[in-house]
Amino acid sequence: MPMKSLGLRIFAFVVAVAGLAFSGTASADPPARVARLAYAAGAVSFSPAGENDWVQATVNRPLTNGDRLWVESGARAEIQDGGAMIRLSANTSVSLLNLDDQITQLQLTQGSLNVRLRYLAPNHVFEIDTPNLALTLRQAGSYRIEVEPDGAATDVMVSQGQAEALGEGVTYVVTAQQRYRFRGSDLRDHEFSVLPAPDEFDRWATERDHAFDNSISARYVSRDVVGYQDLDANGTWRVDASYGNVWVPSYVAADWAPYRDGHWAWIDPWGWTWIDDAPWGFAVSHYGRWTNMRGTWGWVPGPLRSRAYYAPALVAFVGGDNFRLTIASGNVGGIAWFPLAPREVYRPSYAASRSYFENVNHSNTVIDKTVINNFYNRTNVTDVVYTNRHVPGAVVAVPTSTFVQSQPVSRAAVRVGGEMLGSAPMAVAPHLAPTAQSVRGAATPGDRPPAHVFERPVVARTAPPVAHVGFAAQQRQLTQSPGKPLDDAARRDLKPAATAPTPVVKVLNPASVAPPTLRPAAPQVVTQPQPVVRPLTPGAALTPPEQRGRPDQRWPAQQRAQPIAAPLPAPVPRVAEPKAIAPQRFRQDKPPLPAQVAPPAPHIPPPARVAPEPAVQRLEPRAPAAVAKPMPPLQSAPKAEPPEKNARPAPHKPIDGENDRNAPNQPDENRRQFR
Repeated sequence: MPMKSLGLRIFAFVVAVAGLAFSGTASADPPARVARLAYAAGAVSFSPAGENDWVQATVNRPLTNGDRLWVESGARAEIQDGGAMIRLSANTSVSLLNLDDQITQLQLTQGSLNVRLRYLAPNHVFEIDTPNLALTLRQAGSYRIEVEPDGAATDVMVSQGQAEALGEGVTYVVTAQQRYRFRGSDLRDHEFSVLPAPDEFDRWATERDHAFDNSISARYVSRDVVGYQDLDANGTWRVDASYGNVWVPSYVAADWAPYRDGHWAWIDPWGWTWIDDAPWGFAVSHYGRWTNMRGTWGWVPGPLRSRAYYAPALVAFVGGDNFRLTIASGNVGGIAWFPLAPREVYRPSYAASRSYFENVNHSNTVIDKTVINNFYNRTNVTDVVYTNRHVPGAVVAVPTSTFVQSQPVSRAAVRVGGEMLGSAPMAVAPHLAPTAQSVRGAATPGDRPPAHVFERPVVARTAPPVAHVGFAAQQRQLTQSPGKPLDDAARRDLKPAATAPTPVVKVLNPASVAPPTLRPAAPQVVTQPQPVVRPLTPGAALTPPEQRGRPDQRWPAQQRAQPIAAPLPAPVPRVAEPKAIAPQRFRQDKPPLPAQVAPPAPHIPPPARVAPEPAVQRLEPRAPAAVAKPMPPLQSAPKAEPPEKNARPAPHKPIDGENDRNAPNQPDENRRQFR
């Protein structure tokens, strides 16, 4: 029995260790998705995760958890994350709270966003957190979210799609062609209005959407590849006998090579990351492979139906401690690299599981699984034969100072001879420790947002990850292991730097989240059909008995063709629950209004022929209660009544010609009786 108990304990210990190892390995994988700053016009500032410095934003900069953007007055910007385009208007502040394989979570503390959600993967969450509410986009469509400068109100406008606005204990569903303004975090104070006409910001966003809707490259590239639409106007697609569809850039120099026009930056959790200068350079730098076809460079995308995995740079490095370059100032240390060719394995420098290792290679090139498995446990890549290493002009080399300080590569590139390249060792990543400038980049200082903007708390449905500790807290560990980034677990154990910004997020208690409440659909502007107007006798009642007591309905003499709902004037007046929101009534318990006697309608001859109107009930005029004697029916001769019941005054002598006028229309004699 003791031996059996000891065996069970050992087995349980082994299982526990294996589980921890597996969970640790899985959690070490970086996200397969990343966002990209795709467009910046005007003063757009950027602050990396964990930093409090602001620099001018650089197009093609990969964006991840903790990164912040500030768009000044008169400026615009666009973020892409594969399935969505997020446009930022002037005076807008946005933080990326969480961006991974399951969620896109943004913090909007001020300004306006125009979001085009092209598709929403199964079980993926797209959430925008504002000072008033947490907005979850539930369907592909077009959305606009605005937060007032003081953070007091949030406008939610849905052109297409469906969203859920979550507050404290309440959830509202906002559907297509609806606009709501919410104040406070309980969402009790809200206003409804019809969707306004598109403004200049909306029209600009629509023009940007055309690049995706009409993209030719979408036929050859996975939809998860970020930035593929920029390939259309900057190159052509060809069919290669060896690799199939290949994209060739059109406007490059004769000696151009991939990964030459741009700079290197340190971005957690991937480490050294390439940022290309060309507007079309994002997709071809982080996905696929490059091949040289008789002196012409072509980009080979990964499988079309495969989910694309982002990589910081699909290159192999050359160099080591003894790799030296000769420049004008003398002999200095250097580093070189070249693009990976199709069917060559990419080995990341960051921690990753076997599953991630396989996916990041399978999704970016066609490669045999056996080859990938052979590389996974291989740390020495010196004896690997790389195709592009021997292509003239493919290897790009710079001094290490240029590399580490994020300086432009093309200005400092040095040509190296074949002998030097042949004897230099290969490396998965350069053994170079980053600096603070490696994190911020070499951009000039940017405009700082108002101090209170990013300190404003927001309401969230999903708890974001722990805030980034900043580079200063990691610098010692990164120096001890040059070129190798820390994983999330090691970074969480560090104490954040004093200057590291921390977003203020109020996560709602899941127990207090109410089920969605479907709000009334947006009313359409519909005119009421015109009723058939018949000549009425003066003093006749205009409200039929069956319509009395309905204050929202007006009858012919008072009713006009009016829309059911009209746009609210700016600014929109405050209307709080539980009061009714005009023109739709959420409560029908008001007492009925007394019947009103409207002024008589003018005499209008009946039309020659009028089609029946099903939506309007024909009225038979009735005399009001104040009239003692009933009116005879229109267009009919008076019936003979007994003398005692039909006493009439003596007829007067008609005026000359009066009988002629009254002869065709006998009821005219009745009208004189009521003068």
